[in-house]
Amino acid sequence: MKILVLHGINLNLFGKRDPKLYGTVTLAQIDSQLQALAKELGTETESFQTNHEGAMVDRIHRAHAEGVDGVLINAGAWTHYSYGIRDALEILTVPVIEVHMSNIHAREEFRHHSVFAPIVKGQICGLGVDSYLMGLRAAVAAATSSGRK
Repeated sequence: MKILVLHGINLNLFGKRDPKLYGTVTLAQIDSQLQALAKELGTETESFQTNHEGAMVDRIHRAHAEGVDGVLINAGAWTHYSYGIRDALEILTVPVIEVHMSNIHAREEFRHHSVFAPIVKGQICGLGVDSYLMGLRAAVAAATSSGRK
């Protein structure tokens, strides 16, 4: 089983960007924790980060062609307005779990809305790195229960 982990715009700055909100953990540390958990769960992860919306859409298209078993996505600010990424995700026939380090519902009003929410299997937010780890567990469970593996 393979779960694709997608990190969106500005997330390469985890550990440096607003540590009071996001903590000091880096994206590399998040990916390392996800790989360790994936091994524990008998699966593997591949992580991809970009600050370019078209590159994110292209990676999602490639995921469809590759037949990944699930997707974990933190699209950052794109969550709130990128219909292009939403439409690409909707092409997938695998479970998609949306995650956020911060609680998007307790932040600025424009962050309360996710354009992905109607098409994802679930959404986990506000738990820091644990949002990612719970998201991976949810993606693996959903892929397993859907008969993918």
